[in-house]
Amino acid sequence: MLYLGIDTSMYTTSIAVVNNCKELVQEERRVLEVPIGERGMAQSEALFKHLQVLPELLRLIPTSTWQRIKAIAVSTRPRPIEGSYMPVFTAGKSIALSLAAALGVELTSTSHQEGHIVAGLNSLEESIGREFLAVHLSGGTTELLVVRKTSPGRFNIEILGESTDLHAGQFVDRVGVSLGLPFPAGKDLEKLALKAAPGAASLLPSSVKGYEMSFSGVESAAQRLLETNKRPADVARAVEGCIVRTLFKVLTKAIEETGLSNILVVGGVASNKYIRAELAKKVGTKGRLYWAKPEWSSDNAIGVALIAQEVQTANY
Repeated sequence: MLYLGIDTSMYTTSIAVVNNCKELVQEERRVLEVPIGERGMAQSEALFKHLQVLPELLRLIPTSTWQRIKAIAVSTRPRPIEGSYMPVFTAGKSIALSLAAALGVELTSTSHQEGHIVAGLNSLEESIGREFLAVHLSGGTTELLVVRKTSPGRFNIEILGESTDLHAGQFVDRVGVSLGLPFPAGKDLEKLALKAAPGAASLLPSSVKGYEMSFSGVESAAQRLLETNKRPADVARAVEGCIVRTLFKVLTKAIEETGLSNILVVGGVASNKYIRAELAKKVGTKGRLYWAKPEWSSDNAIGVALIAQEVQTANY
């Protein structure tokens, strides 16, 4: 049997199919196009684009696969908390409801954040237990979490800390656009930073108060660096370095206060190789970092499909 997942996040339309063994059978995603120089798009525009793109991706699924779909899951909100809502997720929800009715299969509603967590957990080579710390690092979320798995495909998630203004991904994108990079800027900023001079990572401060993280002030500082004709590559590396130091501060506090030392890091920003390497060095023996596969870190429907498999298997 096969299981379909659908995710329509702010900037990526995604579908995925997995089998009973949790193996990825098919995965399709498309990043929504944002005009050069723009820092994003309105929810209404993104919703409209999802409704155009999603049928195109679904047509790529072979007829033989559709005949074996046992269950469907869809992300219907950003986080598994009351009041969590973004209009873009109604695109996936409406089409998932129609598909489930047409196929006569069970539909599971989940959250975008749980999809990231499950994708991360299933891309690891070992189990990290039923309770652990997690960092969700993306353009729409920057949160430090305590995660407890309560049942197949279901989690209790407590927010320990979060960004009080810009998210890490927004920080990357805003500076990246100012550097002349296309939106979203993460991959191009990472490539540019490879040309940075030694010591560039420390050009920007980090702003942390307790578990609260802030990136608006350092984004302004990065823009000032550009105004002083600082080398673009050095500014790109400074952005990465700021994120590393910010995360290190909150993670050190969380490890000491919760007693949890296993840390899962997910989200698009978590695919950055420099951030991965430098944060692991800083955390050292205080804790153990577990990273989703780079290709599973950015927005995708793989975790959502795996939730469909877990819930359906548990029910039968």
